[in-house]
Amino acid sequence: MMIIVITVIILVFAMNSMFLQTVYMKNKQDTMTEAYESLSEAAEDGTIYDADYLVPFEKLCSSNNLSILVVSTDGSVLLSSHNSNEDVFMVEQLLRAVFSYGSSSSHSDADIIVSTENYIVEKQHDSRIDGDYLVLWGSFEDGNLVMIRCAMEAISDSVTVTNKFLLVIGSVAIVISLLLAEFLSRKISKPILELTDISTKITNLEFDMHYNPRRNGNEVDVLGQHMNTLSNRLEETIRELKEANLELQQDIEIRDKNETMRKEFLSNVSHELKTPIALIQGYAEGLVDGVITDPEDVKYYCDVIIDEAKKMNRMVKEMLSLNQLEYGMNTLNMEHFNLVDLIRGVVNQTKVMADQYDVKLVFEETNPIYVWADEFFAEQVITNYLTNAIHYAKNEKEVEITIQNREQDVRVEVFNTGDQIAPENMEHLWEKFYKVDKARTRKYGGSGIGLSVVKAVMDSFKKECGVYNMENGVVFWFELDK
Repeated sequence: MMIIVITVIILVFAMNSMFLQTVYMKNKQDTMTEAYESLSEAAEDGTIYDADYLVPFEKLCSSNNLSILVVSTDGSVLLSSHNSNEDVFMVEQLLRAVFSYGSSSSHSDADIIVSTENYIVEKQHDSRIDGDYLVLWGSFEDGNLVMIRCAMEAISDSVTVTNKFLLVIGSVAIVISLLLAEFLSRKISKPILELTDISTKITNLEFDMHYNPRRNGNEVDVLGQHMNTLSNRLEETIRELKEANLELQQDIEIRDKNETMRKEFLSNVSHELKTPIALIQGYAEGLVDGVITDPEDVKYYCDVIIDEAKKMNRMVKEMLSLNQLEYGMNTLNMEHFNLVDLIRGVVNQTKVMADQYDVKLVFEETNPIYVWADEFFAEQVITNYLTNAIHYAKNEKEVEITIQNREQDVRVEVFNTGDQIAPENMEHLWEKFYKVDKARTRKYGGSGIGLSVVKAVMDSFKKECGVYNMENGVVFWFELDK
């Protein structure tokens, strides 16, 4: 914009310097011709010499900046716009021009511009004042002579004044254009820079910045709105892709986990069933082959086969239950029930087992305590803890069940006297088929997955369980919401 303004100013200045004087002279020539025609008409009807014509005559001279002189053929001044001294010079110049017209020396200092039957327009040099004039001289129909003159210096002054005026106006225009260009550039560049920042953030996958369109929107605001739409759609698309990718990763992890669990399950089952199957097979073959004939020995063999079959049945049931819990195949039936009654029932069921191992069961809570849980799985947790405690009870052979009734939840602890658990073994207790004392576990028919079932149940409840040592024994615990 600034270049355009400067170019226009320079072009106007150059055209004014080159052509204004010519145009001005042509315009002044036309003015002098029109003035001659007006005077000629007045001379023809005789009004030019009346006193009433003085006012129109002065107006004609002043409005057009002309010097006019009308004389008779004898040199008498009939009408003049100047004083007597100027008239004398103009009369002499006029008469000299009229009577010497056509001679070789009459116009050595004049350049004829227009020549007609009645008048001649020429450019003359006044040596008296060393100035150039545009002069029209000629005659009327009545024979009187007329001279109309205009100083060329006025034309040059007009060009100079015009150029100065253009210079001032141009300078003001440049300053205004500078201010306007700065304002417009800021107004236009600010939203563009803002869009640039937004696009940079979008390329970095940052979508927190949005374009705020102005009240009277233009193409930049439309572009900004489209940028906002693009940003929102990209953000939504990327979010959906991330969610889909996360779901895919989870599916892959679940698939890998399931495959690992399947392999572990088959491996553990085959390993754990190997011993009871071998025992059943060996004792059954002994019976079939007739190796044993004594009725008491036959009964012993049959009891071993039945006992191992029960262990296998129990282990398979526990593994299926654990598998269902880990795969999320069981639907929890959350109920609000009396925990004290549930524990009392489990204690009564295991009393026969405790008597067989000569273990004392202690549970003194009598006041009802209500909790939220799946009653069936809660009973399974208590049963596993209690049977585990009975089997491992030593020394005083005492198992005690206590309930800590807290503000938000309830904590159940099962304590048994006996050996402590080594710290390095504690973190593995919840793993499937992990046995601290394999020989002892095998002796009482444990499968090594009872605590894994407890952990799986508590995970499904979204609650905690754990174990810690005491001086004379071990405590297993779990928590339930009230």
